[in-house]
Amino acid sequence: MDSARPWPTLVTASALTLICAVAAGVAGSAAGTELTRGPSTAELHAAAQREIAERWRAWPTGRIFPTTLAYAAEQGGRERARRIGISPHTSCADSVDAGAATALRAAGCRGVLRATYIDALRGVLVTIGVVAMRDERGALQAKSAFSDSGEPEPGLRPLAFRGTVADRFTPAVRQAGSVRQAGPYLVLTTAGQVAGRPADTVGEQRPAIFAFATEISEHVLSKLSTPRMPDCTAEEWVC
Repeated sequence: MDSARPWPTLVTASALTLICAVAAGVAGSAAGTELTRGPSTAELHAAAQREIAERWRAWPTGRIFPTTLAYAAEQGGRERARRIGISPHTSCADSVDAGAATALRAAGCRGVLRATYIDALRGVLVTIGVVAMRDERGALQAKSAFSDSGEPEPGLRPLAFRGTVADRFTPAVRQAGSVRQAGPYLVLTTAGQVAGRPADTVGEQRPAIFAFATEISEHVLSKLSTPRMPDCTAEEWVC
C-alpha cells in the first residue's frame, strides 16, 4: 500500500503549521512588548496614589512633623512654631473625641499620628493630628464628623508631655480646632493656652491667637498629599 500523503493534505498541513508559527510569533512578540514596555499613564497615576496613601507609615515622623513650622505672626512678619514632641501611638479611637472616633472607624481609619507644637511667643500649644484614611472617599466621609466652625469639639484630643510646657494640655484647655482634607488624609488641630486655664474660665476670646494652628497644619497636609512623579526603578515604588 502506498503510504505517501496526497499533496493536498501536505499543503493543508504545511499551511496550518505556518499559521501556528505566525500566531506563536505574534503572541511571543506581544508578551515581549508587554514585559519590556514602560508603565502607562494610568499605571503611573495609580502608583503615585499608592505612594501617597502609605506616606503616613513609610515616612519618618520627623519628616511629617518637622522640628519647626513657619507661620504668619499676628503682629506681622514670619514666626516659627517649635515641636515639643510626637506621640508613639497611632490609635484612631484614642486620638479623637468618642463621637468622632466612631465616625473614623466607620469610614476606614488606618491610624492617627499626633505631635504638639508651641508658638514663637510660647503662649499657645497646638496638637496636630494626621488621620490616615483608607481612601479619599473615606476621608471626605469622616471630615463631616469634626467641627468646621473653629470649635475644638468634637475634634482632636490634645497631646500633653509630662515635664514640659505642654504637661497641662488637657481636653478642658482646648479653645480652638480645625479640620482640613486632601486625598486620603485629614489633618486636625486643637489649640489652647500654655497656662492651662480651662476654656470655660477664659473671659474674652481671642481667636486670632490660634489662627496659626490651621496654617501650620496646612503645611503638613500639603507635604503629605502632593503627588510626585513615580520612579519605578526605586524600591519604594510599585508600578
